[in-house]
Amino acid sequence: MVSRLPVIDVDGEVADLSRVDPSMFKPMASLPASLQAKLRGRPKAALVKERITIRLSPDVVQQFRATGSGWQTRVDAAMREWLSNQASR
Repeated sequence: MVSRLPVIDVDGEVADLSRVDPSMFKPMASLPASLQAKLRGRPKAALVKERITIRLSPDVVQQFRATGSGWQTRVDAAMREWLSNQASR
């Protein structure tokens, strides 16, 4: 008899699928459209940032990178703060 045990082990790894009943799996196309959309990638943000290339001084980049993960977001915040200060002048 073919096993109907879960195909993911306790470590989150996919187990050996050779003994798993193939009827447990369904093609993506057979799922409702609303569920298909939810399964593909991360959700779209309401405000999508624009990807650009910018050249910054090495010391500026080094200091932001030294602050750890998410340093690009902090560069964005610093630029927003600078813009708001310019608008209030």
